[in-house]
Amino acid sequence: MSGCMWLVLLAPCTWFTIVPLVACYSFARSARVRAHRLFPPHGHRVGDDRQVVRVQKTRAWVAAVMSLLLLAVYGTPEDAVEARELYIMRLAVTPPLLLLSAPVVIAVLFRWASAQTRSAMRVRVRAALRSAGWYIGAVTALPLLGGAIVLLGRKQEASSGSPGAAPWLILAAALPLVWLLFFVGFATGPAIRTGFNTAAVHAALPALLTGTLVWEFTVISLLAGGLPPGPPVVQVLAVLGGPASVTAVAWWEIRRLRARHGVTLRA
Repeated sequence: MSGCMWLVLLAPCTWFTIVPLVACYSFARSARVRAHRLFPPHGHRVGDDRQVVRVQKTRAWVAAVMSLLLLAVYGTPEDAVEARELYIMRLAVTPPLLLLSAPVVIAVLFRWASAQTRSAMRVRVRAALRSAGWYIGAVTALPLLGGAIVLLGRKQEASSGSPGAAPWLILAAALPLVWLLFFVGFATGPAIRTGFNTAAVHAALPALLTGTLVWEFTVISLLAGGLPPGPPVVQVLAVLGGPASVTAVAWWEIRRLRARHGVTLRA
């Protein structure tokens, strides 16, 4: 029997599995296209400087290995749980912290730049604000749609004896919620790497924002979890070594941008 005939015969059994998968795929593809159109995955790179990328990846892997060794030698099970919670907290805090830090860094660059550079930066800032507005709107709509679904579900339970329009309203709220979940998932990584497209405003902004955020995260980690485990010398090195190395790599990247592409910070 041909495969098409088997598909027709098994259609009633596979209806509830194939259709949701196809719908999720179409939603994911549409959200991915829109997210990468707003936030290009490689929009933070002025040129394909593979040496900078290699050094950044090496520093990230060394930091991860040192953190695991620190937990393995001096840590306790409670420290491991706390480190995992801090990692999850950083993932959640990064987008809003970046949205708050980017205007401050851009204002400093405006102060340093020449009049001609400022006029060009103003036009690019508007485009970055539009893309950031899309992201903020999507993140804001997620809890609103989720709350609407919960309220409609409770309303449907209260009036379960009389069929109404609540199931269709729940479906109407669930479809955009699924699309927004895919959009936020695909957009968050490129948005963070590009600083919400601030790289188009100034080529050095991703490096400057990275150096700023890493020190902000250090303060947040100290306030939330305290010092890492180990002797005092190891604690100081663990607290300052990470942000100091990130700042050094960011400053080295800015120097390469100045030497290879003529990117300057001051007038």
